[in-house]
Amino acid sequence: MKKVITILMLILVLAACGESAQPVSEKQSENENQTPEQTSGEEREQQPNQQDTESKPTEKKEEPKYKVSDDATIVPLKEGINEKVVLLTIDDVPDKYAVEMAKTLKKLNVQAIFFANGHFLETPEQKKQLKEIHEMGFIIGNHTYSHANLTTLSEKEQTEEIVKVSDQIEEIIGERPKFFRAPHGMNTDHSKQVAKEENMVLMNWTYGYDYFEPYMNVEKLTNAMITGEGPEVDIDYSLLKPGANLLMHDREWTNKALADIVNGLRDKGYEMVDPHQIKTID
Repeated sequence: MKKVITILMLILVLAACGESAQPVSEKQSENENQTPEQTSGEEREQQPNQQDTESKPTEKKEEPKYKVSDDATIVPLKEGINEKVVLLTIDDVPDKYAVEMAKTLKKLNVQAIFFANGHFLETPEQKKQLKEIHEMGFIIGNHTYSHANLTTLSEKEQTEEIVKVSDQIEEIIGERPKFFRAPHGMNTDHSKQVAKEENMVLMNWTYGYDYFEPYMNVEKLTNAMITGEGPEVDIDYSLLKPGANLLMHDREWTNKALADIVNGLRDKGYEMVDPHQIKTID
């Protein structure tokens, strides 16, 4: 009888040991099936973050549609792109009206290049104005520091006039300008080389009237910019044509005429080209 009891007790002990001795592979399987909430902190630290391992998509830069030709006109890069466009440019910013002009263009859903002079970028308020124009989505160009005639300066002075402004613009908006316009449209071989080294496209213009005394009048300026004609300065024929590069300035009369100029050109079937679509130097 004692032998029977002993055998039964031994069987019970062995059965109990079998239940507690779970195979290692089964434990691993259970851990693999645990939810993140059930996984210990130490185990979570050892697991790779899926976001870290996935590559981020790269932003695709828009392909350029236009280029600046040697005669300063805006030309499509291939067939099928609208040819009946004009480019709006505003020089000598930010003097007094540039921010207001930018707001006007923004309301009209029109783009332009704002060419900055370095001597207008010295005070905190002036820097703030240029940054505001840039943050509205407009391109900022280089128009030299003091608006001097580059043909009268030494090569060293020309370099300083150009590079200093690129440095100022980069400090204010975080990027260097991609377009350069020489004051009075007068470049030298050296200024062209400096612009090239700075990766800037040379930008002249095809017509503009607001710096002539007869056109310091809102009505006369509006008509001249829409028609391309300036009879008071012996331009009794139209300079308006597809690809025209229109020169304007940070001036009171231009500011007041700007909306009517844009609407008048649109009424003639012209589209204001987006300078972001103009080919630059990589």
